[in-house]
Amino acid sequence: MSTPFYVSPQQAMADRAEYARKGIARGRSVVVLQYNDGVVFVAENPSRALHKVSEIYDRIAFAAVGKYNEFENLRIGGVRYADLRGYTYDRGDVTARGLANVYAQTLGTIFSSAGEKPYEVELIVAEVGPAPEDDQIYRLPHDGSIVDEHGSVAVGGNADQISSYLDQRHRDGMTLSEALKLAVESLTRDANGSERTLTAEQLEVAVLDRKRPQQRKFKRLLGRQLSRLLEESSSASGSAAASSDAEDTEE
Repeated sequence: MSTPFYVSPQQAMADRAEYARKGIARGRSVVVLQYNDGVVFVAENPSRALHKVSEIYDRIAFAAVGKYNEFENLRIGGVRYADLRGYTYDRGDVTARGLANVYAQTLGTIFSSAGEKPYEVELIVAEVGPAPEDDQIYRLPHDGSIVDEHGSVAVGGNADQISSYLDQRHRDGMTLSEALKLAVESLTRDANGSERTLTAEQLEVAVLDRKRPQQRKFKRLLGRQLSRLLEESSSASGSAAASSDAEDTEE
């Protein structure tokens, strides 16, 4: 009988992490930004049937990259957790922090288990509050750790470069059209420095809007509304550039 090949625990965990990261890197990116009236989610996703961004509860939304069947199972589990907790206790007891803790436990257990492969997913859980300073955004990598984010966050194939771009340009108090323009600009930049063009049909966009009178703050931006917002952001950018050129000419 042959002796099994020995792999140290550290090497085994490193291999599992590398496996999960490679799977996540193959997916198109998702960007989440705070703006003056809430939180906007922008994903490069040409599919109209398979969503990367979804509602979880009244003020809470979910975004993910990676293997669809894996993060869809997590999304459904999150909806069940939120519904049960809200029904058993109170709707106000359902929070993004509590949901992020549940996801962290699930992902951490799967990642450390030798009996199954790690999930190839990275999640974002966000909650909109009564004021911008009350908004919460949590990023959950494949290993179940929780990262508390502020302002902007990106996950997916080109996340590091996109996050750096957003950190330099995102500011508090942006309008929805300004935040959407910044998100789309960040998604169009490839790792080699070139830029692409993304149309409304290639984007999945949703918001958690604190100004909505309904208890449920989640809303998808589709069709004409999304196209109009993209046109507004483009025209605003063009006007700003023309104004800058005029000032240079006068000088």
